[in-house]
Amino acid sequence: MPKEPAYRHRIELLQGTLDMMILRTLQWGAQHGHGIGLAIRNSSQEALQVEHGSLYPALHRLEKQGWIASDWKLTENKQRAKYYRLTAAGKRQLEQHRERWNRATFAVTCVLEGA
Repeated sequence: MPKEPAYRHRIELLQGTLDMMILRTLQWGAQHGHGIGLAIRNSSQEALQVEHGSLYPALHRLEKQGWIASDWKLTENKQRAKYYRLTAAGKRQLEQHRERWNRATFAVTCVLEGA
């Protein structure tokens, strides 16, 4: 039986989860936008792919809120790119996101399992 392409199993993101995933990705260190997208895709076993049209507006929004900061640097390929890093406020926000996510997933699981 032929294997189904991975893109058929991609998951649509719930509103607010992209911010949480970006903040979580930046906990591992500063990264440019394309690298953030790759990290999310790789850590989700390719189930999630964040399009640039969603990623960059989210990065700008998070920076405006003070949850991330950025600096221009050279990539490994000697190209200029904006690198984003998590701020102290971003770390606090990530913990709040995590708590809400855990409560929401618990509640949905209870409903689905009839608990």
